[in-house]
Amino acid sequence: MNLGRTALFYRSNPKARAKKAAYDSVFQKKKKQVKKRVECNAFNRKFGKKGDKMDCSHKNGTIVSEHRKKNRARGNEIQTS
Repeated sequence: MNLGRTALFYRSNPKARAKKAAYDSVFQKKKKQVKKRVECNAFNRKFGKKGDKMDCSHKNGTIVSEHRKKNRARGNEIQTS
């Protein structure tokens, strides 16, 4: 499996990787993120979404099932600030 450009960058830059890990740990503890994660976990449990390469996505106030690659790519565009 080939690594992406970002993964290669963080492997070769340990200081940047530590900085990102610190930011991610703070970001993932925010109440809004915890709520979204809990909702997605419940959605996945309810519909038995293991191993199908799909994610739950929050779109327009609802939760939908979407291919994980599209869902995760879109998050990078929104999260620029």
